[in-house]
Amino acid sequence: MSKTFVVIGGGAAGFFCAINAARLSPELTVVILEKTPKLLSKVKVSGGGRCNVTHNCQSVSDLLKNYPRGQNFLKKAFSHFSTIDTVNWFDEREVSLKAEADGRMFPATDSSQTIIDCFLEEARKYEVKIHSQWNVHSITKLDTGFEITSDKGQKIDADFTCIACGGFPKKEQFDWITQLGHSIESPVPSLFTFNIPKNPITELMGISLPLATVKVAGSKLVESAPLLITHWGMSGPAVLRLSSWGARVLSEKGYQFTGLVHWVPEMNEEMIRAEIQKIRFSSPTQKIQNATLFRLPQRLWQFLIDRAGITEDLRWTDLPSKEQNRLIKVLTNDEYPVNGKTTFKEEFVTCGGVKLAEVDPTTMESRIIPNLFFAGEILDIDGITGGFNFQHAWTSGWLAAKTVTNRL
Repeated sequence: MSKTFVVIGGGAAGFFCAINAARLSPELTVVILEKTPKLLSKVKVSGGGRCNVTHNCQSVSDLLKNYPRGQNFLKKAFSHFSTIDTVNWFDEREVSLKAEADGRMFPATDSSQTIIDCFLEEARKYEVKIHSQWNVHSITKLDTGFEITSDKGQKIDADFTCIACGGFPKKEQFDWITQLGHSIESPVPSLFTFNIPKNPITELMGISLPLATVKVAGSKLVESAPLLITHWGMSGPAVLRLSSWGARVLSEKGYQFTGLVHWVPEMNEEMIRAEIQKIRFSSPTQKIQNATLFRLPQRLWQFLIDRAGITEDLRWTDLPSKEQNRLIKVLTNDEYPVNGKTTFKEEFVTCGGVKLAEVDPTTMESRIIPNLFFAGEILDIDGITGGFNFQHAWTSGWLAAKTVTNRL
């Protein structure tokens, strides 16, 4: 007698789970339930529409360093399906991936539609049934499996169920899962940019640095990576990673804190002082604002010397020690009052979800209810930007599919 596997969620993890289960067991009836009219919406917008599929990181130990939450859990999961397996999976379907200098991997076509088309073709080929605008209201555990009910009263029976519907911003949105006996780590946002309202730095919007160090004052949170100045504050990998690692801490602060920026992190105070002394001797009559020190963009340099109280006509030979010390402080420990956050494009991620102690990391099966599985962001796992969240989606989806098909 044919068995039915219902996957809740038509996103990255849900789709990958469904198409792999259908491929591995053709006799299995696989159904995807998606609450919206759109399938694979995050895949579509990821990486600016290019889809950052995974990261060029072949060492599991190195890969784990990119997940603020869930490292121990993922260590076991990635031993079964990791980045190399992802690349091979797509290669077998004639979708070649390319690695960029920073390690991010994209389809060679630079189009997320390539990934979507691949998934839709697999779903068609292996006869996966897709029901869109099917919003799950409750799951009831029966002796024979599960009864899943929509908010419109529709019902579907399943022998196996995988919840892969992504994260929710509010804890009460997980109620239909807690009613099954599972616990939830409270959700808070991750991957967001810092708002610095009405600060003059926002007039430099569009300026980016290949490397800056950003800290959250009064905490151990610090990141060194590219930094982007925007019309609302600061963004770029340095800020996004900081928001990910500090998701809970920054939530507790109400997104109000002091951000500290070291604009030339490859140099300490002594090295900067020595460089300034050097130019004072070599170009004493040069106006300080006309210098191009530390490879900083000219507009940013002028902004920083203004913050240090240095007038536009001041020459190096006339620079008082007080202003010099202030300039060094601005370069190494520049303070900005952060007040609020902004979601980063469409690539927002939720920190929080189903508690990992209640899920088997080698199978993605619930430790509470047999034949109930979880995949993707619904779990209390999230990574920084760079393809890491998608890699977790592929791994968890594949493990759930593999486990279900091994039971038939």
